[in-house]
Amino acid sequence: MDFNFSDDQEQLRDAVRKWVDKGYGFERYRATVKAGGFSRAAYGELAELGLCGLYVPEAHDGMGMGPVEGMVVMEELGRGMVLEPLKQSLIAGAVLAGYAPDAVQTQWLPKIASGEALLVLAYQERAARYRLDVCTTQATQTADGWKLSGAKSLVPAGDQAEAFIVPATVDGKLALFLAARTDGVASRGYGTQDGSRAAELTLQQASASLITLDGLTALEHAVDIGIAASCAEAIGVMDKTMAITAEYLNTRKQFGVFISSFQALRHRAADMKMQLELARSMSYYAALKLNAPTAERRAAMARAKFQLGNSMRFVGQQAVQLHGGIGVTDEYIVSHYFKKLTQLEMTFGDTLHHLGEVSSRMQDTAGVFA
Repeated sequence: MDFNFSDDQEQLRDAVRKWVDKGYGFERYRATVKAGGFSRAAYGELAELGLCGLYVPEAHDGMGMGPVEGMVVMEELGRGMVLEPLKQSLIAGAVLAGYAPDAVQTQWLPKIASGEALLVLAYQERAARYRLDVCTTQATQTADGWKLSGAKSLVPAGDQAEAFIVPATVDGKLALFLAARTDGVASRGYGTQDGSRAAELTLQQASASLITLDGLTALEHAVDIGIAASCAEAIGVMDKTMAITAEYLNTRKQFGVFISSFQALRHRAADMKMQLELARSMSYYAALKLNAPTAERRAAMARAKFQLGNSMRFVGQQAVQLHGGIGVTDEYIVSHYFKKLTQLEMTFGDTLHHLGEVSSRMQDTAGVFA
């Protein structure tokens, strides 16, 4: 199997990396965190690069690209700890293009691609933990269309978004809806551990458009896109964390010598690199399986997120320990990468959750000969 990237994919990587290096340094990150964790200007710059429309078909003014291009982009954004939720635009573009009726696609996909509208997935509820089939939000059909009532938690940039993709129950079955920010939609925003922004969303007879009545299938696909994007983002975060740690080991002196000459520290750095490369291979695996049949795709995402969770925790913790006391100070960059890895490990299901998912999907062969 050829794991080399095409020229177009390398050019895409180069363009995003240049933007991160020149336009989204640590100072801009710190300023965005201080301002609340979301910058409309930065999100607009992502849209100008065409990244918001990465999964939007060309017929709706998008780039019409696929999972490998999404992985490439998210890796580079991870390197800069970019706070703006591009993965939500990837989810929205793919879900609407794959499941929504033509009228909804025509209305919203060009706005997603241009950055005019930020659409985010609002699916988590307080009692559901990571289960996608648990949903208390109700949808009722009226003469004027659909109305939604319920509450969603931890909605990324939920107080900044123009619309939401919302699962709700219709006659005991899960359906998926698009709810614009109109009367009946209220949000309460707050900062998160990694400096980004989330919100609690309340829906009270809020008007909505139906995306699909096969809500669970579409929601699983949406979450899997989020898992693959989070895995790729984590690779970028770990890559940069490794680079910062190696630079520190090569410049910090103790007893008159660089601490990179200490064998025990070199072994720990080598173990970090091993975990990073294990995670990278599983991120590739997740991207390549994103368009596979549902059962195969779901199993692959659980395997990838489990390995990524283990690797993120190890790399983050070792980076802090190798830095010593400075590694936990807010002024020093590596502490922010550690917080980012900690939050990513919990996003779209934590490591223990995905270990359970892997276990529940094992067959007699345990996947070895399948």
